Amino acid sequence: MAFPKVITALLLALTMLRIRPSACQTVEAKVSCTDCSNNYDFSGIMVSVKCEGVKKLATATTEEKGFFKVDLPRDHGKAPSVKCLVKLLGGPNHLYATKKNQVSEIVKGKEKNTYTISTPLSFLRSCPKNRECKVADNQFSSSKTLDLPLPPEWGLAPTSYYLPFLPIIGIP
Repeated sequence: MAFPKVITALLLALTMLRIRPSACQTVEAKVSCTDCSNNYDFSGIMVSVKCEGVKKLATATTEEKGFFKVDLPRDHGKAPSVKCLVKLLGGPNHLYATKKNQVSEIVKGKEKNTYTISTPLSFLRSCPKNRECKVADNQFSSSKTLDLPLPPEWGLAPTSYYLPFLPIIGIP
C-alpha cells in the first residue's frame, strides 16, 4: 500500500526538479525634471522598454516621485536580451527633452534580476530660452481625441481610452 504512494511522491519530486521558476527581470529607475519644483508630481509619465531581438515593447507609468518599474520584454522560447533601451515617451502635460536625455541603455542593478538606466531620463516643462523648439502654433487643429467606430459585439472600450497621454512635442 505504501509503495504506490512512494512512487507517486518520487515522480512528483523528479518532475519538480525539471521545472525552473521563471526569473522575471525588471528595470527599476526614475525620471527627473530639470526645471520643476521639489514637489512636482511625476505620475502619469509614460516610459517604454525595447530589447534587441524582441518584437514586444514594454511600457510603464511613473509614480508620484518619478519612479517606475517594468518587466523586460521577452519572446517565449528565447533567452532574455540585456541589450535594451528605455525611452521617455510623454505624459499628461507637454514635456520637452533633448534626444540625449530621452533615451538610455540599461545596466545591471544591485539586486539579482534587476536593471537600471545608465544615463538619467530627464525633461523640461517649458522650452529652453536659448533654443527654438520645433513646435508650430497651428500644428494641432483640435484637442479632440480620435474615436474609431468599433462594432459593439467586440466588447471593446472606445479607442480614445487606449492612449490618454500627450507625446513629447518639443525636442530642443
